[in-house]
Amino acid sequence: MNIQVLYGTETGNAEMLAEDIAAELEAEHEVTATNLSDFDPADFDRGTLYLLVCSTYGDGELPASAQPFAEKMEAEQPDLTGVHFGIFGMGDSEYEETFNGGPATLAELMIARGATQLGERIAHDASGADMAEDLAFPWAEEIVGMASDALGQAA
Repeated sequence: MNIQVLYGTETGNAEMLAEDIAAELEAEHEVTATNLSDFDPADFDRGTLYLLVCSTYGDGELPASAQPFAEKMEAEQPDLTGVHFGIFGMGDSEYEETFNGGPATLAELMIARGATQLGERIAHDASGADMAEDLAFPWAEEIVGMASDALGQAA
């Protein structure tokens, strides 16, 4: 299966997690990790599974590297019907009102353009006891399993 891990980051934590997820999956799949700032929404491919990893910045906003992607999504309004994605959010629950706001915004952008979200959006809490990898690796495997059914032969 072709998998592209797209990440939006401010400090590099989402990038490191995206690369770890890609490394975890690459034994059985073709996997790349790409910064959202380097990805054009016109390049979504319906035969590829997208795993989005995104942090939150400021008052629940998208991190700097995801903002150009979001602006292009709003401006170009691409039709993402048939595109499948999963989303893993990173944040800190000490910021109660804005916790995981960036990933929620990113998921809303994808769904508004017709993409299909697989599984639940995970909201990792930096103030919690779980390491991000401990949640991300099982999540990624679960989404890949769902995508095998959803993408069928195209994958």
